[in-house]
Amino acid sequence: MINVVPVILCGGSGTRLWPLSRAGFPKQFLVLSGTASLFQQAIQRVNGLAAGDIAVGDTLIVTGEEHRFLALDQLREMSEIAATLLLEPVGRNTAPALTFAALQAVKDGEDPILVVTPADQVVMNGLAFTQALQQSVRAAADGSIVILGIIPDKPETGYGYIKVGAASPLNAGGDQGVSFEVGHCEQSEAIQHLTVNRFVEKPDLETADRYLAEGGYYWNSGMFVLKASTWLKALKHFSPDILDATHTAYALKTVDAQFVRPDKQAFSSIPSDSVDYAVLEKLAAHHTTLAPSALSLAHIKMVPLQAGWNDLGAWDAVWQVSAQDGDGNVTHGDTLLADTTNTFIHASSRLVGAVGVNNLIVVETADAILVADKSQSQHVKKIVSELARLKRSEHILPRKVHRPWGWYDSIDEGSRFKVKRIQVKPGASLSLQRHQQRAEHWVVVKGTAEVICGNKTITLTENQSTYIPLGEVHRLSNPGAIPLEIIEVQSGSYLGEDDIERFDDSYGRS
Repeated sequence: MINVVPVILCGGSGTRLWPLSRAGFPKQFLVLSGTASLFQQAIQRVNGLAAGDIAVGDTLIVTGEEHRFLALDQLREMSEIAATLLLEPVGRNTAPALTFAALQAVKDGEDPILVVTPADQVVMNGLAFTQALQQSVRAAADGSIVILGIIPDKPETGYGYIKVGAASPLNAGGDQGVSFEVGHCEQSEAIQHLTVNRFVEKPDLETADRYLAEGGYYWNSGMFVLKASTWLKALKHFSPDILDATHTAYALKTVDAQFVRPDKQAFSSIPSDSVDYAVLEKLAAHHTTLAPSALSLAHIKMVPLQAGWNDLGAWDAVWQVSAQDGDGNVTHGDTLLADTTNTFIHASSRLVGAVGVNNLIVVETADAILVADKSQSQHVKKIVSELARLKRSEHILPRKVHRPWGWYDSIDEGSRFKVKRIQVKPGASLSLQRHQQRAEHWVVVKGTAEVICGNKTITLTENQSTYIPLGEVHRLSNPGAIPLEIIEVQSGSYLGEDDIERFDDSYGRS
């Protein structure tokens, strides 16, 4: 039996899918295709690869500390999935993330095969994906590193490429290059053995056209299948500084229920690098210049994937995988179109109308609207960079902000006041806290509220209200069985979210 541990790399901020994707609510947690988030789809896909000879263990999710409750909330909707969340205090790219997961996977002396996938991709043909992944798992059982390579169907400038050589039968001898297993996902297809010439960076359009015309190039999907020990051994040889620093941070970890936290200071010192740069490119170069017997290192294999794969890296990709009407339009939300073609419109909070336009991206949220030519959607990150330069907040958090206890929506604000709509989940509570520069007025519009204010505890129901004076210790809880909703009016000289002094918190933020 081959034991598999799914590893979901759930990092990144998805800047090219702004304004829906923000640093505080990145694209992997959005529902952009189907009815589940990209994060949930990734978990479901990898957990579906079990077969007669393949057993799937608990999932490891590597994500940022700031996204832990978003991930946990979406996991709770998947009751059949058992998972552990490995929380990075800072982002250090995919090589340290995979190392973190590998160390967790071998902690009890086991050496499972890790099936590693980003959390922000979509696959249209689930059966073809499962067959390719099962083939990859079996190929990795001998200690090889297996990449899923995407068969390209257009000259794409947003992906890295893998260049392969001529095919030969799998059992052909004499080839000392990097080995690949190739064949479309149908099991009746012959498996072939190819040699990697090189990994190629994202090309310009002219170069991508040439790659497609020449053949022998595959998109690098960012999905890897390998034994945990294989990764740790290769990393020790090619990037020992990453292995040593990650091992130190992991050795000083703390464990809290489903959360595993490495030491923050030690983790922050880990060099930032990708799986490709830290190991794969160096490993490919090693096997093309030295005989494999010169150093006992893993070979790289590839299983091509033709399953409607897309990493949804920009809005034009979302348009491509969505159901289009007869004029090539894709719409979400309240929209009206006239004489409009090949356009993507996402309306979140109000009516969006389009007349006489073609090839546009229009994304409306409560606090920002994006309008872009579809061919330029890869460059939306320029807007995000400018927002950061101007020290504006629209690239960090949306107007509706999710918290472990529920969410709040900033409805209005002006000089010395702010109005929020707040929802608290059944049984949840905010932290015991106080504010030094603002007072708050609360009106219950749905459900039941339990309020601690100073030395008093009161219960409020619909249409009742209370007042929290400036500097008073207080807490809001929902003791009921339905969500609690209140309208909060803040007043004071400073209304920033950092004016919170927490004394007790159920979510480890005090």
